[in-house]
Amino acid sequence: MAEVEMRQVKKAFGDVQIIRGVDLQIESGEFVVFVGPSGCGKSTLLRMIAGLEDITSGDLMMAGVRANGLAPAKRRVGMVFQSYALYPHMSVYENMAFGLTLAKEDKDEVKTRVLYAAKILQLDQLLERKPKELSGGQRQRVAIGRAIVRKPRVFLFDEPLSNLDASLRVQMRIEIAKLHSDMKVTMVYVTHDQVEAMTLADKIVVLNKGNVEQVGAPLELYHHPNNLFVAGFIGSPKMNFIDAKLVRVEPDAAVISVPNCADIRVAVDAKGAKPGDKVILGIRPEHFTVSDTPGSGIGGLVMVLEHLGDETYAYVEAQGTKEGLLNARLAPQSLVRNGETLRLTVPEQSSHLFNEAGLAFRRLNDQSTASAATRH
Repeated sequence: MAEVEMRQVKKAFGDVQIIRGVDLQIESGEFVVFVGPSGCGKSTLLRMIAGLEDITSGDLMMAGVRANGLAPAKRRVGMVFQSYALYPHMSVYENMAFGLTLAKEDKDEVKTRVLYAAKILQLDQLLERKPKELSGGQRQRVAIGRAIVRKPRVFLFDEPLSNLDASLRVQMRIEIAKLHSDMKVTMVYVTHDQVEAMTLADKIVVLNKGNVEQVGAPLELYHHPNNLFVAGFIGSPKMNFIDAKLVRVEPDAAVISVPNCADIRVAVDAKGAKPGDKVILGIRPEHFTVSDTPGSGIGGLVMVLEHLGDETYAYVEAQGTKEGLLNARLAPQSLVRNGETLRLTVPEQSSHLFNEAGLAFRRLNDQSTASAATRH
């Protein structure tokens, strides 16, 4: 039985449709991450699970019980918000115990739960401190502890790390992953951060304008996006897109033409497409290889170089690109300089191809991830 199930769930504010009929199953113990651009509805969907937003139509099932009209306090969810929302005049202990105290729980039971949560979150030495005496990461742990003491069936996180600096985000990401591993409870997490989504999730739900574009494991979405939107959204740096035309369809590949380049073979099943059709070639930055052969690959001037220590990214001016520049990951010891011409070979097996409507052609002979054979 799914821990959380949505059946054609919709949400509207007046005439404005925010969530447009979501069907989704979240299994017990899963870590599910909602991602999507600002305004796509991911936080609204999370708040509907929590009971903080009413459902316009459809059914929300929690542990097999219809929860549409169930009060938030009876849903057995613990929510962690972007803002810590700690009481500044209370100690860490008092902040974590406040909800239980308000519910008139037995004092010994409150103490047991708070000490248990504090031990898990390594807050046991900080219980007497006030929030102003804590770091940002410690405050967020207190907010998480406040949810843990309620013994929820489902944890809900609404961009909990966005207020932290880069190093603290990494630390807290590890701590949340460890918390999930230790507690083995269902977690639903909203973020716009690609790294958080890819590293934390068992399953990612990609949302766009209130619709679910694709659901799947992180590497499945990375290597097998269903459409142009998912391909461009999952992955950082993002996938490169180049306008192209279909030259011919072969049993094991599509042959395409792009500006100023020899014809390119892409290992996809393009049956049903016709020569002359407009298509879009997709290549991730790490899949390019630099060619020393004059006239081969896609050529262009290097406009910008980003040296990151362990890797270098080159932004290359090339015709037909959606963003105006191609992004290619180079070896850190690369001697390429700004203003030089760089020729990039397009890999047949690792490239993606989309039709004019933005739907992906199925990739063939791909060994990037064995688990990605199942499509959603």
